[in-house]
Amino acid sequence: MDPEITALTQEAGGTLVALMATDTWQAVRGAVLHMWQARQPEHAAAVDAELTADQQEAAAAGLSAAPDGDRVLAELRSQWQANFRRLVAAHPEAAAELRALLADFPPPPAPAAPALAQHATASGSGRVYQAGRDQHITER
Repeated sequence: MDPEITALTQEAGGTLVALMATDTWQAVRGAVLHMWQARQPEHAAAVDAELTADQQEAAAAGLSAAPDGDRVLAELRSQWQANFRRLVAAHPEAAAELRALLADFPPPPAPAAPALAQHATASGSGRVYQAGRDQHITER
């Protein structure tokens, strides 16, 4: 498959899963469902059910502190990348609609990493270990 299409479908799968936990989800869901209804109406009901189930699964994975949450989200991204890749392979004109969808619904910003703070206290004396040497330091 064309590397540009591969990159497009990878971005679309990742963006779709990221948007499952946002206020724009219903609009995104409608746009994705419209793509299938227009090109593969026989699959639209299955896609509709899959979108609903996957959104619930993504929400549970994102809210849970379970160690498998990241794995679940990665699996959903891969699944939707494959779904979009198959749709575009069967209907190349869907690539333009997929690009428009990504322009209309950019991924949410990544959450900021928590700030780390370090605190140190000087006691007046201590030991310094450097490259195998042990020295006693006393503050003057």
